[in-house]
Amino acid sequence: MENKQTSQKVSEEMPPSFSHGGHELFDVHEVLSAVVALVDQYKLYENHIRDTALLDILNRQSVFMTDLYNIMQEAFQTGEKPSTSTKVYKMTESNNVIYGLSPGKPVSPIQSVSDVTDQSLSSYMLGQTKGLASLMAMTALEMTNPVIRRVIADSVPNLIEMSYEIFLYQNQHGYYQVPQLKKEDMRVLLEAYSPVKKKPLN
Repeated sequence: MENKQTSQKVSEEMPPSFSHGGHELFDVHEVLSAVVALVDQYKLYENHIRDTALLDILNRQSVFMTDLYNIMQEAFQTGEKPSTSTKVYKMTESNNVIYGLSPGKPVSPIQSVSDVTDQSLSSYMLGQTKGLASLMAMTALEMTNPVIRRVIADSVPNLIEMSYEIFLYQNQHGYYQVPQLKKEDMRVLLEAYSPVKKKPLN
């Protein structure tokens, strides 16, 4: 249905590949560019990583993100359900977090590429996955095409999982320490809210 005075169109009567709003096109371009940047930069990190455990995380995440890129690119270009469905990223780290602080070597900007360490590389990786998770969450709210909206929205939990996996790696190696409040202070905050008593429905 087209209104001749306003040139408005209903998505049902448009080819799926053109069922995108202008704002959406720019947002998806930004997401796809960010995914490409993550995969490209992971490739740059590959030869500098010394720890095989971190290299394993990088390789698994890189393969997953490359597959996701292909799925997103197809969904975006066709406007239809992609030939491959999105998958769930499964990390291999345990969920065991080490709490508390211990003195460590102060961090400062590197002066040479030879100064790059697994600590700094894992930090770069964490920054990228967290940034991409935030970008995808915001972008999914701006999508008009239901397929690309779902693909991007479904990807947010995967980027959160990847970020958590890198955090756990950093935490186990003392790169990312987690301070805690005193137990009495923690209890005050934990007990600051109470449940709502449900009223029976009429």
